[in-house]
Amino acid sequence: MQDFAVARRAMVDSQLRPEGVADAAVVNALANLPREKFVPAAARALAYGDRPVPLGNGRLLTPPAVIGRLLSELEPRSGERALVVGAGSGYSAALLHSLGLAVTAVESDPALLALARAAAPGIDVIEGDFSRGYPAAAPYDIILIDGAVEHIPEAITAQLVEGGRIAAALDDRGVTRLAVGRNAGGRVGLRTIADAEVGRLPGFKRPTAFTF
Repeated sequence: MQDFAVARRAMVDSQLRPEGVADAAVVNALANLPREKFVPAAARALAYGDRPVPLGNGRLLTPPAVIGRLLSELEPRSGERALVVGAGSGYSAALLHSLGLAVTAVESDPALLALARAAAPGIDVIEGDFSRGYPAAAPYDIILIDGAVEHIPEAITAQLVEGGRIAAALDDRGVTRLAVGRNAGGRVGLRTIADAEVGRLPGFKRPTAFTF
């Protein structure tokens, strides 16, 4: 039987630190949250690997170092409000909750919705359309899009408070780059920080530009 506590310690030493995940609170959250509870039983042996983990129906759990980088860049603070778009099994939402944030998470897949609600108590997991976010509970200090998307709809960035932060993985012609941004006067500029392997989220295909 795999010793998951040992696997979590190895994850910190061999994945988080080499990839520059240095925020002490984020590292501590990753080191203490049982990641194996957020994957199907058949995939638990893969829970602490450095690759995306299959969750079913084509969805993947984001690798630990990737979610660590994104959370570190978001600089989550206790008492803030967070939205997770693409809750999946609830892992990233549970990490934010463990950091003291009030978390709302949106998921569209019924099986993953059930898994997230069971694995991440204390989090408001909503069934909904990813591309719309969840305006009913807006505004948010932080928005995490947990998956690769071709673009970020304005309907989502509009749900940030002034100065609020957003993070996602942008799919640029097959190359996925982690990106973070901040709302300033209703405009969100994104900067990329690293390339990464991240599973795609449905519903974020870039709109086709009009041509004559």
